[in-house]
Amino acid sequence: MELKKIALNDVHEALGAKMVPFAGYNMPVRYSSDIEEHNAVRNAVGIFDVSHMGEFMVRGPQALDLIQRVTSNDAAKLADNKVQYSCLPNEEGGIVDDLLVYRLSAEEYMLVVNASNIDKDWNWISKYNTAGAELENISDELSLFAVQGPKAAEILQPLTSIDLASMAYYTFAKGPFAGVADVIVSATGYTGAGGFEIYVKNEDAGKVFNAIMEAGKAAGIKPIGLGARDTLRLEMGFCLYGNDINDDTSPLEAGLGWITKFDKDFTNAGKLKAQKEAGVNRKLIGFEMVDRAIPRAHYEIVDAEGAKIGEVTSGTQSPTLGKGIGLGYVTTAYSKPGSEIFVRVRNKDMKARVVKLPFVKK
Repeated sequence: MELKKIALNDVHEALGAKMVPFAGYNMPVRYSSDIEEHNAVRNAVGIFDVSHMGEFMVRGPQALDLIQRVTSNDAAKLADNKVQYSCLPNEEGGIVDDLLVYRLSAEEYMLVVNASNIDKDWNWISKYNTAGAELENISDELSLFAVQGPKAAEILQPLTSIDLASMAYYTFAKGPFAGVADVIVSATGYTGAGGFEIYVKNEDAGKVFNAIMEAGKAAGIKPIGLGARDTLRLEMGFCLYGNDINDDTSPLEAGLGWITKFDKDFTNAGKLKAQKEAGVNRKLIGFEMVDRAIPRAHYEIVDAEGAKIGEVTSGTQSPTLGKGIGLGYVTTAYSKPGSEIFVRVRNKDMKARVVKLPFVKK
């Protein structure tokens, strides 16, 4: 299958990005080094082009009912200009995808889904659209930039009349940005470093990207690739679909009970409620290495006797903490913070400790 290209593919190549296939797209994985880019976001500001993400519009009198039916969180609690983190449960107890729900008005919502799941999610939501909500897949029309870091608000403010400093976490506003009308600017961040996401039409992407790069010059803005995006989200303990959650992981096992609301009916609610009442057999945990080692996805997690108790789902050397950190599923008995576990690295059992997330406290 031919790789899809994001609108600014050539711009990233000209900036010296190393491009790799990711979720069916040709994407920038790094421009300089992962650590340099990671630190730029933690300490100053960086810009990610995440235009590979999917966006669906859901409109009409049936829009909310459809969203309530397919998502686990309670979208009825959303007010205009608010965003909600949620997931699409499947019928077996796993997760079709995790997503963001934006409420533009009582009868208009935008769903932001993972790039690798665009077609899968579209088909899944369409299957339940029996009451005729209006669905539109605008994924190929939009570009999305995430400007992240402690200096994000100060460099972006001159480009818009939206008051960025007062924008609360998980809210958004629509307004002029870099001379382009009706741009959605949100504050949902996947790095824990603060910042904003900017949704623009593909034809305006170059203009907006250049304006942000220019505005950020004095603050030392850097373009950031997917490599640093992964270490940044992992330091916050944020799940990545395909690694930490998938079709076989329950939201309750994944620590996503807070987005699973049983006061409404949704796909597989009955089975998930029964699972909640019975208790889960395994849980997603965060752990820090005590021994010097870097945990990687699919490494076995074992107990002191060497018996397998789970598996690493995401792991890295944390640039901020200077030690190995990871997420993984373990049997519930080993899920409490402070529990001693071992990660099998090249046939050696290396000691680690379960910790409370996030790894990097804000």
